[in-house]
Amino acid sequence: MRNVISSVGVLVVSVALLAGCSETEEPSTESVSATQPEQAPAAEAAVEPEAAEPEAAEEKIEPLVVEIAAHVALRSDRRLMVEGESNLPDETLVQIIVEREISSVRWRERTRINDGVYAAGPFGPGSGLPDGGYVVQVEISESSVQPEAVQARIGHKGQHLAGELVSQSHHGLGQVATYSRRFLVGSEPRRTRDQVEVLESPGR
Repeated sequence: MRNVISSVGVLVVSVALLAGCSETEEPSTESVSATQPEQAPAAEAAVEPEAAEPEAAEEKIEPLVVEIAAHVALRSDRRLMVEGESNLPDETLVQIIVEREISSVRWRERTRINDGVYAAGPFGPGSGLPDGGYVVQVEISESSVQPEAVQARIGHKGQHLAGELVSQSHHGLGQVATYSRRFLVGSEPRRTRDQVEVLESPGR
């Protein structure tokens, strides 16, 4: 009889120990499952910088090598017309200046480039331009006064302009571009060492 009771006692103790072990193991399973979701944000954060790199590459703007040409023509009243071509964006604001060399008297007019061309004039007094040497200049105004679409191409400080016509603005407002050429007005050719265009009044 005692043997039966002791056997039952051993069985009860064994069952109790097994139940205790199963209860202590469950929390470890919960702790593992709780830590797994926390690792996902770290992996996502590592991918985000790579996605931003293509946007930085798209913002790069190629330099614009400025090209400007000017043609002058003398009207019958001996006043001057200026027209030309440029690869600058449409609506680019330019200033045309005609200067008489002997007196430094200037005539100027603002205009815009459209479809790659510009035109301005007439230049000169009502009585017509006297014979002599003149210089025509085409100046690209500072970026700060240009339309927003032009600024987007040439830069807010003209930093995207390039080429031999580009220089720093005298007012410290960034880069500008200037084209100039010399010509003579008169019915008789002048003696000069320069290769210069001679303009004569129409009909002479």
